[in-house]
Amino acid sequence: MSDDKKLTSRADDFSAWYNELVLRAELADYSPVRGCMVIRPLGYGVWERMQRALDDMFKATGHVNAYFPLFIPESFLSKEAEHVEGFAPECAVVTHGGGKQLEERLVVRPTSETIIYSMFAKWVQSYRDLPLLYNQWANVVRWEMRTRLFLRTMEFLWQEGHTAHATHDEAEEEARRMLGVYRTFMEEYIAMPVITGQKTDAEKFAGALRTYACEAMMQDNKALQAGTSHNLGQNFAKAFDLTFQNEAGEQAYAWNTSWGVSTRMVGGMVMTHGDDNGLRLPPRLAPIQVVIVPIWKTDEERTATVEKARAIADDLGSFKRLEHERIRMHVDDRVGIKPGAKYYHWELRGIPLRLEIGPRDLASNQCMLVRRDTREKTPVSLDALATELPARLEAIQTEMLQTARARMEANSIRERISYDRFKEVMEGDGGFVYAGWCGDPAVEAQVKAETKATIRVIPDAEFRTPEAPTTCMVTGRPATCEVVWAKAY
Repeated sequence: MSDDKKLTSRADDFSAWYNELVLRAELADYSPVRGCMVIRPLGYGVWERMQRALDDMFKATGHVNAYFPLFIPESFLSKEAEHVEGFAPECAVVTHGGGKQLEERLVVRPTSETIIYSMFAKWVQSYRDLPLLYNQWANVVRWEMRTRLFLRTMEFLWQEGHTAHATHDEAEEEARRMLGVYRTFMEEYIAMPVITGQKTDAEKFAGALRTYACEAMMQDNKALQAGTSHNLGQNFAKAFDLTFQNEAGEQAYAWNTSWGVSTRMVGGMVMTHGDDNGLRLPPRLAPIQVVIVPIWKTDEERTATVEKARAIADDLGSFKRLEHERIRMHVDDRVGIKPGAKYYHWELRGIPLRLEIGPRDLASNQCMLVRRDTREKTPVSLDALATELPARLEAIQTEMLQTARARMEANSIRERISYDRFKEVMEGDGGFVYAGWCGDPAVEAQVKAETKATIRVIPDAEFRTPEAPTTCMVTGRPATCEVVWAKAY
């Protein structure tokens, strides 16, 4: 598909718009293996920025990185019944290796609780060995039937944190802490607002005591589960004999947590911020923050404008600067391509700022600065770029979050509505609906069957409506809690 063909508009077909944009902006492409994707340099550059920020945040909270094998003995999964039941349909299994049938089949890692806790059991003897706070950056394989680039693929990249603690309260604090880390990252880096809360038993992670999640709203008003954190209780500790001698000298089972986010966040970024002209990258995640486009007609003008563009990039983008001051810059000095085509190229790819500089600009010691998010153009003195560019980038980052948050609030229904009205909402524009729920799993299943909407979370206190609902939206029975309903990816 050529760059000059207009994208399908979001209003006409949001799904087609998303697929076209991921391909044409060169974030990813389809692999020869069905259901897998190739992450292209721009997409991987965004993922690298995500990794770097998250890794720093994990280490700041006391976690260390390790790596565990891709292959897991099949018998390990069967040790935790609820876990294996939840993942069995998605598992890829190796039956042969080296031309011979294996004595025990190996599961290709769908998640690593089993193999990690079997190793924790070897390493932990005493309460003095706890807590263990581990993180792993890895790929995982889940045999998905319906796939979509970044959002759901058979193989994807992620991080998975795994910890072991002496008490339930320590594990609960850890699970909640990491949920907070995710929320901070999503809002401060992806500029993607989320609501946090607890999953219902029907939606929780297989084998977990409790699951907490970050839920974001995409521009089509569907929810995206962007990250999860699980208090696993002692289920895996009992399955793998992960015990320790406590301070009273007694043997006790450890308490575990796990938590993870994946390349799905790249898809969430696209669907939160993209427009009908292409991507809009949050500056903190953009591999290129500023693209400089020199403009010329003659060879003499080309020499002058390109030299100036490179001088600006060398100055403001130099690695000699401290990391927080350095601006990630690129000079587009390609020959034979008109400036308008270059503008379109970088607009499609979401580069936050474009700096245009031609002969007249040089003569007046200025350039034209163009914001990708608002498309606003303003002249700026070349002498002021060192202060103007960081300020503009920070303003873009802040305003992208504000815009996304305002959209989420505008498409959230907090006033009490009837179940009939709820059905109309889900048939129409959708959104987040805050409502009372009687706590009955059968009611939860009924709503999913009738509307395809699910309970995204039982929201944390700061996200709840000021007056708690007293009745269930569906049955009229007394409400046990408030929940957030939405259709989801």
